[in-house]
Amino acid sequence: MAIYLVVLASVVLTALAQIALKAGMSTPAIKQIADETNISALIGAIARSPAIFAGFALYGLSVVLWLFVLSRLDVSRAYPFVGLGVVVTMILGYLLLGEPLSFHKVLGTILVAGGVWLVATA
Repeated sequence: MAIYLVVLASVVLTALAQIALKAGMSTPAIKQIADETNISALIGAIARSPAIFAGFALYGLSVVLWLFVLSRLDVSRAYPFVGLGVVVTMILGYLLLGEPLSFHKVLGTILVAGGVWLVATA
């Protein structure tokens, strides 16, 4: 059962990575450079962004945990939990980034969570 806590930790870290990357890419400086389509300047700005660096670091840690999970669970059992990332990311986007929630988003995430539960209990 403890392995499922590691699975959930990996999923949450991946969702936090998405939030950090979005926060980094939403800074006015990076948005302005992206609008100008100056790829080399954009790469430089991304490389200097603490939020984007944090996002990459969170992804890296989530990958290490995921490798641990894959060494102990069948991929067909573990991978459906990745779907929970949709739920966690939606909630974190709402709480941390002020992204709007809609009926369809909430319903969709409930359906995803239900599917993960069905696979987990099979």
